[in-house]
Amino acid sequence: MELISASRRLELLFGQPAQEVRKLELRDFYEVDRPLFEAWRSGDRATVDETMRGHRAFLTGKAALGFPYRRVRVVSEPLSEYQRMAVELADPEERLRWLPRALVSSVPLPGNDCLIRDDLVIFNLMGGDNQQAEIQLSTDPDVVGFCNEAFDRAWSLGVPNGKYKS
Repeated sequence: MELISASRRLELLFGQPAQEVRKLELRDFYEVDRPLFEAWRSGDRATVDETMRGHRAFLTGKAALGFPYRRVRVVSEPLSEYQRMAVELADPEERLRWLPRALVSSVPLPGNDCLIRDDLVIFNLMGGDNQQAEIQLSTDPDVVGFCNEAFDRAWSLGVPNGKYKS
């Protein structure tokens, strides 16, 4: 594994050749989203709407450039308050599936959240304080293959966005 920066992560994910980016999310809360979460909690619709517009614009822009995006969120049930927010704010157009944690007990999944292309996988490692600890890159075909298989299995078990009922 090679340690990389956040800017290098973006270069690799959205570099040529253009291809689909797949993401596996395995945590029930992301500290990076704290401002959004606090705005949602307090009913600050202006901040929530602005944040979500930016997220949607980013994904739409990348898809237009040949980088479609699919995402699986593994969630504990009952949902945490954070995940209730995530379900409520999820863009109905996003290719997103919700996967209850109870369904993945026998499914081999990577130990960390990851972003996957056909030729590489990038792991986002979090510390015990819920802050990003490091970003790891692997181009090892076995690791990439494992992560792609894990994503495909998770995707097949997940509930399509808009149909998931918490």
